Amino acid sequence: MRSQLYECRVMHARFAPKRHRFVYRIFMLSLDLDELPALAKRLRWFSVDRANLYSLRLRDFLPLGEIKHNASPDAPADHTTAAHLKQRVLHHLAAHGIDPGPDARVQLVTLPRILGYRFNPVSFYYIRNAADEPVAALAEVTNTFHEMKPYLLSGDNRDGDTFHRRTPKHFYVSPFSDVDVAFDFTLRVPGDRLSVQIDDYTGDKRTLTSTVTGTARPLTDGALALFLLKYPLLTLRVIFLIHWHAFRLWLKRVPWFAKAARAADQRDLYRPHSSLRSES
Repeated sequence: MRSQLYECRVMHARFAPKRHRFVYRIFMLSLDLDELPALAKRLRWFSVDRANLYSLRLRDFLPLGEIKHNASPDAPADHTTAAHLKQRVLHHLAAHGIDPGPDARVQLVTLPRILGYRFNPVSFYYIRNAADEPVAALAEVTNTFHEMKPYLLSGDNRDGDTFHRRTPKHFYVSPFSDVDVAFDFTLRVPGDRLSVQIDDYTGDKRTLTSTVTGTARPLTDGALALFLLKYPLLTLRVIFLIHWHAFRLWLKRVPWFAKAARAADQRDLYRPHSSLRSES
């Protein structure tokens, strides 16, 4: 099967207004969406839309059936209530004029729910055509308010096996980064290795970089059991580290702003927090 695991190193480094850097280790699932039913049958510790040690809830991803907050007037209509995640991904691509053709494959790289708890800062989708050529990628960013925003990288953003795009963020990800900076995505099509870089730019100045690099491992019950011991309560640990380092940035007196301060500049996101809904 094409589905596998990635054992990863995550690095965040802030360059301005003050330097701050930290590194931690995680693992991520890499799932061929066509293989989900077979994986759920084959693996004891993994389920789809059902409680287990590790689980994937399809409603957690790309909720195109829901209303966008503050949708851009030129954004294409991509509303669909398709239950299967692959169908939602392909519908989103079609709305943006991308047709991977019949027998397209969608690879999702993501954190699973662990003992039912979900926190997933970013998930990545890589779409290939029947000839196994990459045609698009999608980065789905989620903040600590559980708001979600997808960023599409098309074939126009691809050079060989690497997708690259710089785009306005218009999304509140951190209280220490403004919403009108730019995200700069560099996503290499994963194989034996995973390599992702996301930078923040204010004008031409890079203020923050985040990288995820990983090595492929077989997706087996043995690996899932081992990773429970090696990375205990992983999703809880990720959310703890985010808040811990936010506290350290606050101690360093890094300027911050409240989420409601620029509600009108937060656009094209799903599942808006109450601080935004009150502005709608």
